Amino acid sequence: MEKELTRLIREKEIQLAKLKEHIDKSSICSDLYNKVVLEKAILKKQLDDSRKNKIVINLRNFLPRKKTLICDYFKK
Repeated sequence: MEKELTRLIREKEIQLAKLKEHIDKSSICSDLYNKVVLEKAILKKQLDDSRKNKIVINLRNFLPRKKTLICDYFKK
């Protein structure tokens, strides 16, 4: 998953480099450039989220939690 997201981000960077030369020439290129920038940002966010989730899951497994039972709420 991470490798594919990284590959897609690299592809978007290549597209941005090609489109950057033509931004000023037409509004269609400018719109396409903005669209690719947005897609790249979404992919980066997905990549960050996938990395964070792994860290959180590993932390949860590492630190044991005491499970709270419903009867624990009624103890005085």
